[in-house]
Amino acid sequence: MEVREMRIARDAYAREKGAYLIYGWAEGVEVKEEDAEVTEFLRKVEEEVRRKYVLEKVKDVPVIRAYRDFMWRIGIDPTKIRPSSEALLRRALRGSIPTINSLVDLGNAVSLRYLVPIGIYDLDKAKDSMILRKAREGEIFLPIGKGEVRLNGNEVVLADEEGPMHLFPYRDSRRTMVTLDTKRALVVGAGVNGVEEELVKKAVSEILNFLREKGAEVSENVYGCEDI
Repeated sequence: MEVREMRIARDAYAREKGAYLIYGWAEGVEVKEEDAEVTEFLRKVEEEVRRKYVLEKVKDVPVIRAYRDFMWRIGIDPTKIRPSSEALLRRALRGSIPTINSLVDLGNAVSLRYLVPIGIYDLDKAKDSMILRKAREGEIFLPIGKGEVRLNGNEVVLADEEGPMHLFPYRDSRRTMVTLDTKRALVVGAGVNGVEEELVKKAVSEILNFLREKGAEVSENVYGCEDI
C-alpha cells in the first residue's frame, strides 16, 4: 500500500446515519511495551476528566450523547455496548485505564481527553480500498479480546478488502491491531452528527504530532472520507 496515496471512502448508508472519519498516518513508528512519557500523559488526562465529570452524569455529556444517539439509530443499545470513548471515561472515573503498549496508550489518552473514539491500525496488515460502509448481513468480525461476531447488517464498519477492521464506533479487529512490531500506522477518529469535525481533527492531529516528535514521518494533513 502506498500510504501517501491512501484515501478512505464512505458509502450512502454511513453518510445517512451521520458517521464520518478523520484520519492520518505515520511511518517509522516505534511501539514499546511501555513509554513513560505516554503513561504520564494518560494519567494526567485521567486526572483532568476526574475533575471535570462525574460517573452518574456521563450519559448526559453532549459529545457522549451524540455517540449514543448514533448507536440507537443503527439499532445498538449504548447502555449495553458503549461507544469506546464513553467506556474509557467510565473506566477512568472508576479507577485507572490499564496500559497496553505505547501507541494504544497514546490513542486511549487522546480519546479520553476529547471523548472521541480513536482507532489505530497496522497498515502492513491492512489492504487497499478502505471504506466506511454498511455491514453485510452475516459478515464476520474478529474483535480484539473476543470470539468472532456475526454482524446483522445494520452496523457501520470501517473495512478493507478482507473485511471489517473496526465496528463503528466501539470495537477494533484483532486482524489489524497494533503490536510491538507495528511500523506504519493509520490513525482514525470516529465522528457522528452532533460532534464537530474540528474536535475530531484535534484528536487525530494530537496523536500525529506526538508521533512526529518521536521521530515518525506523518501525513502532512488529516483527511475526511470521500463519499461514493
